[in-house]
Amino acid sequence: MYKPELINSIKTYSADKFVSDLIAGIIVGIVALPLAIAFGIASGVTAAAGIFTAIIAGFFISAFGGSTVQIGGPTGAFTVIVYGVVANFGLSGLATATVMAGILLIMLGVFKMGGLVKFIPYTIVTGFTAGIAVTIAGGQIGNFFGLTTDFSTPLTILGEEYTKMPGDFLPKMIAFGHFFSTIDTYSFVMAAVSLVFLFVWGKFIKKIPGSLLVILVATILSVILRKYGYETTTIGEIPTSLPKPTLPDFGVQTIIKLFPTAISIAVLAAIESLLSAAVADGMTGDKHDSNTELIGQGIANIVSPLFGGIPATGAIARTATNIKNGGKTPIAGIIHALVLLIILLFAGKYASLIPMAALAAVLINVAWNMAGFPAIKALLHGQKSDICVFTVTFLITIFVDLTVAIEVGLGFAAFFFIKKMIDVSEVETSDGKISNGIGASMNTIDMPEEKLNLPKGAVVYEIEGPLFFGTVRKFEIALERAGISGTEIKVLIMRMRNTHYLDAGGIRALEQALAGLKRQKITLVLSGVHVQPRKLLTKMGLIEKIGAENVCDNIDIALERTKKLLSAE
Repeated sequence: MYKPELINSIKTYSADKFVSDLIAGIIVGIVALPLAIAFGIASGVTAAAGIFTAIIAGFFISAFGGSTVQIGGPTGAFTVIVYGVVANFGLSGLATATVMAGILLIMLGVFKMGGLVKFIPYTIVTGFTAGIAVTIAGGQIGNFFGLTTDFSTPLTILGEEYTKMPGDFLPKMIAFGHFFSTIDTYSFVMAAVSLVFLFVWGKFIKKIPGSLLVILVATILSVILRKYGYETTTIGEIPTSLPKPTLPDFGVQTIIKLFPTAISIAVLAAIESLLSAAVADGMTGDKHDSNTELIGQGIANIVSPLFGGIPATGAIARTATNIKNGGKTPIAGIIHALVLLIILLFAGKYASLIPMAALAAVLINVAWNMAGFPAIKALLHGQKSDICVFTVTFLITIFVDLTVAIEVGLGFAAFFFIKKMIDVSEVETSDGKISNGIGASMNTIDMPEEKLNLPKGAVVYEIEGPLFFGTVRKFEIALERAGISGTEIKVLIMRMRNTHYLDAGGIRALEQALAGLKRQKITLVLSGVHVQPRKLLTKMGLIEKIGAENVCDNIDIALERTKKLLSAE
């Protein structure tokens, strides 16, 4: 039964929670303003469209979603898709595709398909996220250097004539190279100083968003220097009210033409929103309802384009900001949307003075943070199959299309998985080696304490089969059902004697499990770790996090280690 998290939260709402939500909502609303403007510009629409999206979609995602702390709005992940849709089908086409995507998201939620999104491997998500980051940064070269991109005379690029800036990455980079002689020194200096400030500020001060300071200072400086003849391009006029709702074109031919685009938007919205919600769960210890969240995302994406908005989803950075500043319930997200509305109504006219050079610096900084260098570094130290899937997805996202990247990435991941399953489909028996398909499940093992001589305060669970992207969800569900929260359990022994294969998704699941256990002050001990899992655990630094002394060759050693841990309590 569909039940938004807002309804659950109101049942136990209090004055203290409201104060926390109010403070967090105001802070997140202020943080969201420059990002909403920047993502609107980067998407090839207007700054106003970005603000409209943050207000409308932000409100509906919080009011109808399945997460207590999710903050929604325009995100960098959508800029690539939106830019291409606007270039090919115009704003009306974008509105139609977004509404269709919203309907698809609702259907995914109604038919309880939220769990299926988690079957997309972690390597693919990392690959297309990094690819989008490169595309965002590359798209800001013109504004960063203040280039004058004049297409009054058609420009021939790779055998094709262009009368406006190309939407595809490679032709766009070639076009920027063609116009590079038109560099504006004033814009470049402003952008460069802003970018350096953002990097330095972010390293030392976390509470106050550097993007907001950069926008404020750059705008004031631009207004002052304009009097002395120094001018730079600004974002242009922003209305001081929400537009009247208008229905997009739903003709049969239009729907058929835009249906593949709608699928792309829906898939990306589902991935991004559930990934953001999962990150939020890790920070708060709560559990979101993925199907309810998809329905909330769908409603938001149906309403947003009616008011001139663009596709929206859960925003990881803004959600994390909400949590860190005390957001407790969806009320904080609703307040964030209202804060943005107030800013639009009373300060929208001043936003038109924001220099594009400063926005370019903000977007490049966003792209840098979005790229996920720690995750990429970890993957590059992992196995060759993960590196291959990541690289293919990354390159296709940049040079071809995001949807194609996901499809090809899934194909490669499936191929490597089948190959690995063939490699590990032998088990040792008393009669020698026999071929046997290894099951993939996580079972709670009821082992008599006298048989294992299990000390009080310890519990044993066993993974049966490989822990990879396809079985991660079962692993997570099994831990959720373990029922050790709030008990006297101090040590959890995880037997991996039947786990011959582990991938990046399994590593991520173990990291999240480790984080959850640490919050409950429970020590994780691994038992019977095979060669391939051990190598990957070592390469990706997880053995160091668990503690080498807590990774044991067999159950007897694990039990001895457990007794030492318990005796030290």
